[in-house]
Amino acid sequence: MTDIDTKQAQAPVVPSASLLSPLGLDEVRITGGYWARRQSANSSATLEHIEHWLEREGWLPNFDLAAAGRLPQDRRGREFSDSEIYKYLEALAWEIGRTGNEELDQRFTAIATRVLAAQEPDGYLNTNFGRPGQGERWSDLEWGHELYCAGHLFQAVVARQRTRPDAEDGLYAGALRFADLICDVFGTDGIQSVCGHPEVETALVELGRTAGEPRYIEQARLFVERRGTGVLRDIEWGRSYYQDDVPIREAEVLRGHAVRANYLASGAVDVAVETHDAPLLANLEGQWSRTIARRTYLTGGQGSHHQDEAFGDDFELPSDRAYSETCASIASVQFSWRMLLSRTGRSYADLIERTLHNVVATSPSQDGRAFFYANTLHRRTPGAVADTEAASPRAEASLRAPWFEVSCCPPNVARTFASLDTYLATTDAQGLQLHQFASANIATRLPDGEEIAVEVETRYPDEGTVRVRILKDASRPWTLSLRVPAWAGSARVSVLSDGGASEETSSVEADYATVTRQFAAGDTVELELPFEPRFVRPDPRVDAVRGSVAVERGPIVYALESVDLPEGSDSVDDYTLDDSIEPEFEDGRLFVHLRARRAAEREWPYQVDVDEEVDQLIRVPLVPYCGWAERGPSTMRVWLPLT
Repeated sequence: MTDIDTKQAQAPVVPSASLLSPLGLDEVRITGGYWARRQSANSSATLEHIEHWLEREGWLPNFDLAAAGRLPQDRRGREFSDSEIYKYLEALAWEIGRTGNEELDQRFTAIATRVLAAQEPDGYLNTNFGRPGQGERWSDLEWGHELYCAGHLFQAVVARQRTRPDAEDGLYAGALRFADLICDVFGTDGIQSVCGHPEVETALVELGRTAGEPRYIEQARLFVERRGTGVLRDIEWGRSYYQDDVPIREAEVLRGHAVRANYLASGAVDVAVETHDAPLLANLEGQWSRTIARRTYLTGGQGSHHQDEAFGDDFELPSDRAYSETCASIASVQFSWRMLLSRTGRSYADLIERTLHNVVATSPSQDGRAFFYANTLHRRTPGAVADTEAASPRAEASLRAPWFEVSCCPPNVARTFASLDTYLATTDAQGLQLHQFASANIATRLPDGEEIAVEVETRYPDEGTVRVRILKDASRPWTLSLRVPAWAGSARVSVLSDGGASEETSSVEADYATVTRQFAAGDTVELELPFEPRFVRPDPRVDAVRGSVAVERGPIVYALESVDLPEGSDSVDDYTLDDSIEPEFEDGRLFVHLRARRAAEREWPYQVDVDEEVDQLIRVPLVPYCGWAERGPSTMRVWLPLT
């Protein structure tokens, strides 16, 4: 494939040129099934829930206080609380673009008005710095999050401009003034430093793409190149915490704070693409590959340290201490999506699928009003039900909580679900690529003007059949490409001509199943993926789960939850798995065979020989990991020790 120019799609990422072109909300619409249900909860419940808490906790009223001159004495929330309002605005913008909801549009405008009222005459906008009694602007780049907050503002504005370019709320002009100020302050002759929390880099690039302003892209490049040269103060966790230990061109793997690392990598990809920096892009490809091979959980989660929310060393992936922050997974999806557009390859789409289904979808409750901040793979004791009237400590909430003292995850989930349609498919000069599977309608044009319209029907991730029905006659042959996930091994593809006149069926073992023909309306391409449940075994270098197995079916990771154990049992740690009996899927539930184990109490737990009683075999259902803790407090584990 060769580079093709891309239009300004209604999407979060729109490179000026890429191997694959992203499609916007006006071209792809999820119409039913699993992701449609999650989007419905996001639209009908989560967005309102977030705004309620932003008001209640005082984070949104901070802008009113700033306009009224009542800061800092009445300010509430952490130094980065402004960013949650901006992420919420971004979620609203994508949801408005997705649904055309006029009530949400009015809410967006009302909040934008309150935000802009706090903007300083020179464009500066932050409620935590710059006023009498507050720290000076840019005086705490390590922890102040000023540029981080600005980045989320810019991303909200990009979403708004791409979905409602005729909006008259004034936020776009305000963001441009702030971006100009940042370029003046941090340009070549300005402050030679970066933000302790990467984020503004990718935001500046996307704002530059939207506004047609190369100055913003150049400033993003400066930020990327400065990081890793020791421009930030050292801290107790080391400069690797905010990726200021090694220049990005010399780094071999993602390290430090997992959200920061993925946001920086995403911004670096954007910079590399816009500046045609092939060596930088190749280095990021290596960082991505090594991180996936050595520092990523089975669920796609990243970050094994609670202390600093950070990556551990290679293969340091403890289940019971997994941090696996929801925001880190969302940032990982952003990194992988950018790599997919610029480098292509099934592995990127595979990780996006794994992460979306097993971390991002795990965080929010089914009703969209409670969230996990961290996503452990092993819960040893039943958790405590969170107080619905109080914000919870971020990583100490043992069950989903309605809000957190650091509540970055809820609005991050909201903006991801609202824009999820844009991660399904791409185009290139040859045709249409389907990377993620959901019932959807897709209508777009190829670079030469060829119109494509298809309808996707599937019950994925419950079943492995994906049908793509052609809705428009083609004037020339084009290629439909359907991802065959690595977990599938192979797939079968059938092509049924309009009216059933002819049928072709073939087995496919490639990364993508491709069908090239001059399609006619009514033609159907059907992908059949094997959906038998399977045991998964860890790399032996992952010490924490050596001698254990996990169970997957399709893209879904399963877990043992104590509510499914025999009456009187409350700990998943009292059971071992008999892997001589294959997992079974019946009536929509997945079953495995376990044996209870009981060891005698001892004064000293380490013995030469350890006797253990093992009970008779029992058949127990597993639950999709994304659905655990929906039935009340429980113990849970993904990796099951072998008998």
